[in-house]
Amino acid sequence: MTSQRPLREEALSGSERLDAATHLLQAARVAEPVGGVWEAADPQWWSRRPRPSDDVPTTFWFSGREPVAGVLLTAEQDDAWQCDPVVTQGSSADPADVWDRALAEARAAAGEGAVEVPVADDDAVGRAQAARLGLVAGHGDDTGWLDLTAALPVAALAEGYRLSSREHLSGRHHLALRNGPDVADGLTATSLYDPALDLVALAPDGSVAGYALLWPDPVTGVALVEPVRVEEAHQRRGLARAVLAHGLALAAARGLARAKVSWSSQAAGGLYTGLGFVPTSTTTWFRG
Repeated sequence: MTSQRPLREEALSGSERLDAATHLLQAARVAEPVGGVWEAADPQWWSRRPRPSDDVPTTFWFSGREPVAGVLLTAEQDDAWQCDPVVTQGSSADPADVWDRALAEARAAAGEGAVEVPVADDDAVGRAQAARLGLVAGHGDDTGWLDLTAALPVAALAEGYRLSSREHLSGRHHLALRNGPDVADGLTATSLYDPALDLVALAPDGSVAGYALLWPDPVTGVALVEPVRVEEAHQRRGLARAVLAHGLALAAARGLARAKVSWSSQAAGGLYTGLGFVPTSTTTWFRG
């Protein structure tokens, strides 16, 4: 009987961690079509602006050159840290070891700050680890999937509005207001960002009325939707539906098979299910 080669551990931070996280989550999605919480594009989206967690090293486990488990760590600010222990299906990494390391590294980085760990409600292993470590269940969200190979929704923009994308726009990025002046550089530094899918609805006066960003992953065939927003003065005009319908059509034209989105409000859920997204899973955020 052939024994398995021991996994190699590496402590990574910054762009090296983002690269490892991207490959790890792609492998996890290929192994489990709807399992887990995150897409490879999620940590790329989180990297759009500097965070306190950027230079904090966390552990990844490699089989040869491929990551098979790892600790994702991100923080919006010093007092709120998110920790994600990821183990690919079929790997020899011990979930208990990965979770222990993840919580130890997150707590060391957070200090007095809170640490949250999102776990899919159908992830029996993850929920067992959260219980073992004494984590307390908190808020939750929903996730839905859309088949991009089926008939897609069609929706027109309200009169006077027009659709564009960062492929055709210059100047200050529309996300800079809420994400800082360097957000354009942060997005373009990632491997999955596509300016043609960074969509903007422009009002009759040329101002930004709303936007949606889709992240195409050619490895998994998934387009992640994140973020979506309509400015308050332009709400209730069907803009989000129209922008997303256009984005989904573009993603399908690129050969992507599925789209994914998550939501935590009834209004957002109504928008996405109205576009054809099928609620597939729920996630609970544990704190400890």
